[in-house]
Amino acid sequence: MSNIAIIPARIGSKRIKEKNIKIFCSKPIIQWTYEILKKSKIFSDIYVSTESEKIIRVCKKIGIKSFIKRPKKLSGDKIGIREVMEHAVAELDKKILFKNTCCVFPCSPFMKIKNLKKALKLIRNKKDCIVHTVTKFRHPPERSLFMKKNNFLDVVNKKNIYLMTQDFVPKYHDVGQFYFSHKSIWTKKKNINRIGIELFPWEAIDIDNIEDWEFAKILFKLKKTNKL
Repeated sequence: MSNIAIIPARIGSKRIKEKNIKIFCSKPIIQWTYEILKKSKIFSDIYVSTESEKIIRVCKKIGIKSFIKRPKKLSGDKIGIREVMEHAVAELDKKILFKNTCCVFPCSPFMKIKNLKKALKLIRNKKDCIVHTVTKFRHPPERSLFMKKNNFLDVVNKKNIYLMTQDFVPKYHDVGQFYFSHKSIWTKKKNINRIGIELFPWEAIDIDNIEDWEFAKILFKLKKTNKL
């Protein structure tokens, strides 16, 4: 039995054009992610799930050899990662024997091998757990504000606005790096346990828009020059 990495990479990103193959610090961003996975030596194969021939061409140039051809109906804006992974696992089940899957998002240049290995250890012999990286909200989301016309502010929940920050239980959010689990987790609808690996805020950026992209480049360059 083996561990398989699956990188879901569609071409139609709206806020950053062709984000998954866009040049990031001299390489297509998916290449940074692939090289981390390859260097980890914990995956018997690394697949890219995509509907795009252009992404396949770019991936082949950087050394990726295995692909899952995704139907276009699973490549739209409103398609969730569960549907994509369920399709990928079903396709691989027809061809190979494997036990665990690691769904890895293409824009993960900050991903660390030690966290992949830790996640694998956490799911060993567990079919009901999925492990992913998280980071703590820097300010309690219960005290959120929203902006109305002319920049007037209002509070989301008025009863929370006068409470102290230490009155709230710390909350965490997914940082969009990877989901490591037994392959069967993608067909389960209930009784799924989540295990988080906590990161510092500077250890990962969920790249969702151009501001995230530019900030990620600054942070990545600092890390590469050992200034952070």
